[in-house]
Amino acid sequence: MALNLTNDSGSGRSDDLRSHRRTLPAWFWEIASERSSSVAMRWKNLGIWNSISWQAYADAARAAGCAMLAAGCRRGDKVAILANNRPEWCYVEFGAQGAGLVPVGIYPTDSAAQLEHLLNDCAARLLFVEDEEQLDKALSVLDRSPSVEKIIYFDASGLHAFSHPKVLSFESFSAEGRKHHEHRPLQWEVEIAASRPEDVALIIYTSGSTGQPKGAMLSHRNLIFQMGAMERLSPGMEGDDQLSFLPMSHIVERYFTAYRPLDHGAIVNIGEGMPALLENLREVKPHVMMAVPRVWEKLYSAITMAIADATPFAQWGYRTALNVGYQVADCRLAHKTIPFSLRIKHFLARISVLNRVLTMTGLSRARVLISGAAPISPDVIRWYLALNLSMVEAYGQTECTGHATSYIRGEEKAGTVGKAVSGTEVRLAGNGEILVKGPHVFVGYLNQAARTAETVVDGWLHTGDIGAMDSDGYLTITDRLKDIIVTAGGKNVTPSEIETRLKFSPYISDVVVVGDRRPYLACLVMIDHESVVKYAQEKDLPFTNFSSLTRSPEVRSLIQGEIDTVNRDFARAEGIRRFALLDTELTAEDEEMTPTLKLKRKVVAAKYRDLIESMYATETTSPDKTV
Repeated sequence: MALNLTNDSGSGRSDDLRSHRRTLPAWFWEIASERSSSVAMRWKNLGIWNSISWQAYADAARAAGCAMLAAGCRRGDKVAILANNRPEWCYVEFGAQGAGLVPVGIYPTDSAAQLEHLLNDCAARLLFVEDEEQLDKALSVLDRSPSVEKIIYFDASGLHAFSHPKVLSFESFSAEGRKHHEHRPLQWEVEIAASRPEDVALIIYTSGSTGQPKGAMLSHRNLIFQMGAMERLSPGMEGDDQLSFLPMSHIVERYFTAYRPLDHGAIVNIGEGMPALLENLREVKPHVMMAVPRVWEKLYSAITMAIADATPFAQWGYRTALNVGYQVADCRLAHKTIPFSLRIKHFLARISVLNRVLTMTGLSRARVLISGAAPISPDVIRWYLALNLSMVEAYGQTECTGHATSYIRGEEKAGTVGKAVSGTEVRLAGNGEILVKGPHVFVGYLNQAARTAETVVDGWLHTGDIGAMDSDGYLTITDRLKDIIVTAGGKNVTPSEIETRLKFSPYISDVVVVGDRRPYLACLVMIDHESVVKYAQEKDLPFTNFSSLTRSPEVRSLIQGEIDTVNRDFARAEGIRRFALLDTELTAEDEEMTPTLKLKRKVVAAKYRDLIESMYATETTSPDKTV
């Protein structure tokens, strides 16, 4: 049952609905009762998709929550979750909130040292881990994490003979919760009723792209308001399928997997992670999908490479159909009426070619695609629009519950991230910094009152991003305030613009532009492994691994050509004069990259200092040559 979560005042939710469903656990248990036997979630095990009903979902969550109460946890205590996306994460999420506790997500790619820091920072009393690997990590820091009283593991594989006084299985833990509920059947309802909208509902640790992760505290009021605001961005229908694959420790996936289904009756399909993304997309065929730019770029690259392997006739057909699609996309972006003759051509292009592309990507049923968490190239958005997909870019951050601006189909404006969420305000400070105000602004940083006071001033969230706003209220993101490059010639350059343009190339996975107080701009490039391997095979280039590819003169020439193409659209002072290739393929498990697949600029600059210096090593070397 879909709900209309907006009102004339723009507050995002009517007063009676807000008072009725004032906290997430109250809403969850009402919805679980209403939908009882309907499918709530699916997940894949041994190649088979399994499902669980809303009633079984609620029972599992209550068992987990009652077990937390039986373990001595009290209102406001923190429980940490160290796991990939799986149903148990959601059981713990709503179980903790129902008991008045605060769930804290920890990225499964975090190191033992990072885990130790986060456990101590939030003083977690319970730690839920996925499997033997994560349990080993947790045990390695247990002696230095005095607040942790129990560790509960989800997957018992390899642990049947394991014994530790502080460790038990989720099955055993939940059994204790069911016993507790039998002896104290009224406590659960009392705990749910005791929660207030202003209470902290969860803590999201920032991804650490600009420093040590900070624990952002989000209230029930923050999240419920945002759920109403997100309805405009991703309107849902009961029975919608959506794919869960981004880390649930991030606010965006937490919203889509745990909270959005409360509003729309969507069915969450928990995927098998990034390596199986394309396969899972083809199986699930989601109606609404949210992803970071890296994912959308990878799908574009996969299709580009597949077309490159097709017959000449198929390549011609794709180029011809896509050209028609681009004409339609340009009309939409310019808010122009699509001529009747072009509509006919686009229809023919879709049924003959473009719909096959959608089938290849698993997006044949998608009504809306959402990109967020980092800037995305306008060229990528235009490509998806050409396929007749509605792609929108949203802007926000954890501190405003993940969503500050967006637009919907029919309101697209190229290069912008839309307008302020209904019921909120967005303005620019004198230095161009984006300021946000509204019910979605977070409670504050855990244990960092001074940092909170610097970040939220007079109700305005200082985002640290800089941007521009046109007369219609459309916002354009320029860059992070701290990332602006000032060249030796005094030229201010925003690196993200050229970085996003370069990442549109199917051969480039990621880029970091450098050049602060330098005579010209240079960049570090991480090649796209799959695309460059195909290129090398087609050219009969010898290579053994990723590193050997980066040393190939032909590959370097390939990347130089991609850079030259992008440079044509920039002034000379803003173009890339030299580049170097990273000889390692970085993943979310590397310290240089956040779990949301963004390179940490400061870490990259420090770790590859010598490589950067080599691009500025001598004045006698022409800056137009590559390292």
